[in-house]
Amino acid sequence: MYIWLLVGIGGFLGAVARYLLSGWVQGSISAFPAGTLAVNAIGSFAMSLVMFLAEYRGAFSQETRIFLAVGVIGGFTTMSSFSYESFRLLLQREYLFFGLNVLGTLALTLLGVYLGQLAALRLGGIA
Repeated sequence: MYIWLLVGIGGFLGAVARYLLSGWVQGSISAFPAGTLAVNAIGSFAMSLVMFLAEYRGAFSQETRIFLAVGVIGGFTTMSSFSYESFRLLLQREYLFFGLNVLGTLALTLLGVYLGQLAALRLGGIA
């Protein structure tokens, strides 16, 4: 239960930070999602820093790592988890799994958006 609380509090902090930073970066830019890009890049850097410091230096306790990586950074952006896990596959020379993860994630998330749009149109009586 304690771990759930750590993840929940961290997720709250990360989600609020994402909202604030994304809105600030996006500013008056309308056509390109600069806010989302910034959040994903910063989150990927932060995830890598935390995870590799934990692995190489033992810098964090398990609870702190979970709070930061799963909670704060995970609430900030899930792209960071995807990027870190993909990079780990490259380091482990699991090239097939790397390719499957990258292409599968891109294809399935875009398919999910498309299917969500179709569902919304049908539920709204538009299609």
